[in-house]
Amino acid sequence: MASDPIRLLSPSGELIESEANAAWLPVVAELSEAQLMDFHRQMAVIRRFDVEAGNLQRQGQLALWIPSLGQEAAQVGSGIAARPQDHVFPAYREHAVARIRGVDPMRIIELLRGLDHGGWDPKAHGNFHLYTLVIGSQTLHATGYAMGIAFDGPGGDPERDEAVLVYFGDGATSQGDVSESLVFAASYQTPQVFFLQNNHWAISVPVSTQSRTPLYRRALGFGIPSIQIDGNDVLAAYAVTRTALDEARGGKGPRFVEALTYRMGAHTSSDDPSKYRDEAELEHWIAHDPIVRFEAFLRARGASDAFFAEVHEEAEELAADVRRRTVALVPPPVTKIFDHVYTDPHPDIEEQRAWLLAYEASFGGQA
Repeated sequence: MASDPIRLLSPSGELIESEANAAWLPVVAELSEAQLMDFHRQMAVIRRFDVEAGNLQRQGQLALWIPSLGQEAAQVGSGIAARPQDHVFPAYREHAVARIRGVDPMRIIELLRGLDHGGWDPKAHGNFHLYTLVIGSQTLHATGYAMGIAFDGPGGDPERDEAVLVYFGDGATSQGDVSESLVFAASYQTPQVFFLQNNHWAISVPVSTQSRTPLYRRALGFGIPSIQIDGNDVLAAYAVTRTALDEARGGKGPRFVEALTYRMGAHTSSDDPSKYRDEAELEHWIAHDPIVRFEAFLRARGASDAFFAEVHEEAEELAADVRRRTVALVPPPVTKIFDHVYTDPHPDIEEQRAWLLAYEASFGGQA
């Protein structure tokens, strides 16, 4: 029988100090007030960015937008749980984690406007790897990287040793890549955490159709310790992911976390969820909004109106800045496609670049 998901905050924002939470509450107790308030700041600011980016797409400024509305707690809690040396492999909806790891949100905008072929240099952005649109393939990338860490051997310092955190959705669990990554992770006892954001919909296919059992139990079949959490509880996401990463980093092998959350918006800006989703279901999850829940928790601890007003202002400033910079974007030079194909200059690439420049010049225009 499936157990109840780990939940540290009730839907109304009260801390649940129960025996079932005895393993997780000490992890949360280590957080300072400033860290707790940063959880809210990160969730609220990225939601405002998300809404602004959706508006920009509707106004023709982006080719596509992929919203993360409603999934902020799962992302912020787990993203903050990762240590600086850890490597993070996202899918394509992890905007909050990207920002936490130092990615300027404009890099995401440029990617979805069609101006960039990759997005950012992971080494320069907190080991946050590139968005991956091929469903589930990033789990193989992450497992391969984690195997490399395992082959190198532990450094003996849990504060410095590396682990890998990989994000994917419920629909991805039906892909063969995910099963293959679980096979190799279990076989090689890789230092990694699989973080499944179960937002209940693989585009228009409900999770009830995708799987007859809770998804975290699939990983158990591969011999990987697995757990299910309330993904709209930022404290649960933090405590469980922090513990799982520390265990993986400490040589105990891979871990699997299923975060039960909900995609409040569309799958992408090309999707119309009203065609397949019941309004009552949406209203249920809106009532479990992760940001509203955590705000209630902070207010009960004495957080002031001034703090929330400050966060609101920061979010509005980011949205306005993103809008200004998006509208000001210009097409990149046509030769950008050749940049970063190899780390060092390559004669074939240089030959192709020269050919394209000559071809463009033959039309009398500028490349």
